[in-house]
Amino acid sequence: MFDNVADRNKLVLQYPASWWRNMWREALPAGNGEIGAAVYGGIKNETVLINHSQLWHMGVKGELPDVSYTLNETRELMDKGNFQEANWHLTKEVKKRGYFSKLESPLPLVDLCLTMPFESGFSHYNRGINLETGEVSVSWQENDTSFTRNLFVSRADEIIVYEIFSDKSNAIDTDISFQLHPTDSPRMKERHGELRNTVQVETEDNFLFYKATNQDGTDFGAVARIITESGEISSSEEKVVCTGTNRLLILVKVFVQADSQIEWKKLKRELSEIEKNYEQLLNEHLMIYQPLFFSSSLELSNDPKEHSNEVLLLQAYKEKAPTRLIEKLWTFGRYLFLSGTKVNGQPFSMYGLWHGDYQLMWSHRMANENIQMMYWHTAVGGLNQLQLSFTKYYEQLLDDFRDNAKKLFGCRGIYIPAGTTPGIGKPNQLVPVIMNWTTAASWIAQHFYSYYQFSGDETFLREKALPFMKEAVQFYQDFLVIGDDGYYQYFPSVSPENTPGNFMPDSKEPIAHPMPTAINATMDFAVMKELLTNLIEGSELVTTEDTSTWKAMLERIPPYQVDQQGAIKEWMHDEFDENDEHRHLSHIYPIFPGRELVKEAGILFEAFRKAVRKRKLGAQTSWSFAHMASIYARLQEGNEALRCLEHLTRSCLLNNLYTVHNDWRNMGLTMEIDTAPVQMDANLGVVNAIQEMLLYVSPTMIKLLPALPDDWKEGKVKSFHFCTGTISFQWNLLRNSFSVTVKAERETELTIGLPVHFHDYEWKGEGEVSRSKLGEAYVHVKLAPEETVEMFTK
Repeated sequence: MFDNVADRNKLVLQYPASWWRNMWREALPAGNGEIGAAVYGGIKNETVLINHSQLWHMGVKGELPDVSYTLNETRELMDKGNFQEANWHLTKEVKKRGYFSKLESPLPLVDLCLTMPFESGFSHYNRGINLETGEVSVSWQENDTSFTRNLFVSRADEIIVYEIFSDKSNAIDTDISFQLHPTDSPRMKERHGELRNTVQVETEDNFLFYKATNQDGTDFGAVARIITESGEISSSEEKVVCTGTNRLLILVKVFVQADSQIEWKKLKRELSEIEKNYEQLLNEHLMIYQPLFFSSSLELSNDPKEHSNEVLLLQAYKEKAPTRLIEKLWTFGRYLFLSGTKVNGQPFSMYGLWHGDYQLMWSHRMANENIQMMYWHTAVGGLNQLQLSFTKYYEQLLDDFRDNAKKLFGCRGIYIPAGTTPGIGKPNQLVPVIMNWTTAASWIAQHFYSYYQFSGDETFLREKALPFMKEAVQFYQDFLVIGDDGYYQYFPSVSPENTPGNFMPDSKEPIAHPMPTAINATMDFAVMKELLTNLIEGSELVTTEDTSTWKAMLERIPPYQVDQQGAIKEWMHDEFDENDEHRHLSHIYPIFPGRELVKEAGILFEAFRKAVRKRKLGAQTSWSFAHMASIYARLQEGNEALRCLEHLTRSCLLNNLYTVHNDWRNMGLTMEIDTAPVQMDANLGVVNAIQEMLLYVSPTMIKLLPALPDDWKEGKVKSFHFCTGTISFQWNLLRNSFSVTVKAERETELTIGLPVHFHDYEWKGEGEVSRSKLGEAYVHVKLAPEETVEMFTK
């Protein structure tokens, strides 16, 4: 399948989607950043689930009452040691005042359904994705006749392009229809019935029309044009019927938040004007898609064979996760991201654009880990521009965030609730673990500043990043109190989503978040320190603003604390004990995703390493394995980072390589809950972890192969990005060879840590290269824009 495509850039599966009654979970995804299509892979009855990034439903945005008086009351309770009561105080008061908000859920748009006659059985079944083109393909053979279906979602023409062909003349017979996507959730039966009552399907010659009406009174739907090379085409009972054709082309356009009568006419006209065939439409799509896909590339194996997903996953269970599987996870994660978001669209979602029910678990944007994880990989992977969908999303909700800060805490600035959906930035998850956590805005600010660091866009820094960061700091100025020791006291304070050990109940039954509200969570101060540091630096670069107040705030942040075992404490207060049976690794923020501490500085580095090693295996999830792999990469422990990825491959991968939250089979590697929801944050977290293992990047330093596992004997990286340029390198441990090319896109001055696996480096090219004071494995490089330097082993 896809004979001319390198195996690392394709997925091949040997059986169809099989998750009973929820086959969308194992479908194969295609998308253009706004429209998603998930192909199930059936032969007789095929389904293509179609979604749109702007189609949501069932949200309620309430008017938040002013309960700012509760902050002092909560603190008084905590001062008296009444932590359980303090934990619930804000949340109970908000509920008592009758406040209610509900996050929206992504709404499936429609199913495109095909039925083909089937009489004699099949063989040679395959389905797969050509990641280089974005095409999903399903193929099989009946007797001596071969059939193929190919689909992609065009970035150029905003259409779904779907072809069916056979190697025998007049062999294709099919019925084509649009159908309301089903639900298996008892909770959604009533809502599904409401939608079903609004569905309208019509046919006209070779056109198929569909519409349904959302709760806001607007319509959503699709129009399909069916084109045949030969045979007959007719319409009957809400279907288009094709018989005796050689090749079939289906073009689909969709609409949301519109009037169906207007859209049906408009889209029919637009589809009628298309005279291009499948290949011509694909070529136009590739002109936009492939520069994104090939913005970076990675090779960890020179194995020329084709490996199906099933074979790779079985190998992961039998021995080690194959290096080819790790390669594919990197490429597939990037493919999902490119297919699921775009610069001027919605940010990437937990289910991408391939959600298959009407109210899925954790389908909102969660900012206490998950949405950040989905964007960690972007800058180094050459996709920095796509961070703009993330920053725009949070900018659009700023009015809600300001209202939250004022009415919940009596503070200026912004308070971002962990969970949001389009248009709803008010608190909605009314539980202490969410309500009392106030660090989301500062963590999100990291992505604003990262976009500037990698783009050099001073207009963005001045007009977008700095204003957002200032409002986050304003909240701190009003929220924090100064203790007797002269340092800030941060309370209430939450280390997402953990409860201190001495407040965990004596129960064998799992209890979510029994008492998360504490004092001086390490993460709260770490993120605040990063925010202030970036704000000071950015302001001094592009403004003349006085930064002395922010510098004074930095001085009031207390130093990190170490427990009796020499590990960094998660809460910097004696009332709270450590709890290592948890998936979040919030207190490791200064190592990752922050860059406050590096091995070369030496300070506290070992204490953070010990804290990571204390985390218990059975308490993890897919995304925490990805997060931990990135942490181990920063700790320069490549074998441990790879072990985390191997745990993930054995516990949380479906056969289409979607990641799920936890192992649904109770194998002991992850936490155990009754469901295993798809969560693509881990798909994208893996991308970042692999990049971190191969390249550490900060504005002043890059380190090459900082966490190379023993199994990765050779490899090649092309066009990874650092803040001011690109870097390409290759290595072969068996031949004792390494080479790297560093190209500056802007003025560049940094320290490069060369791999310790090799010795006796030489260099040539432009700019200035000198030995660093850090040791023999480090060089200091100065390059002007467009200058290049090469380094290599002798």
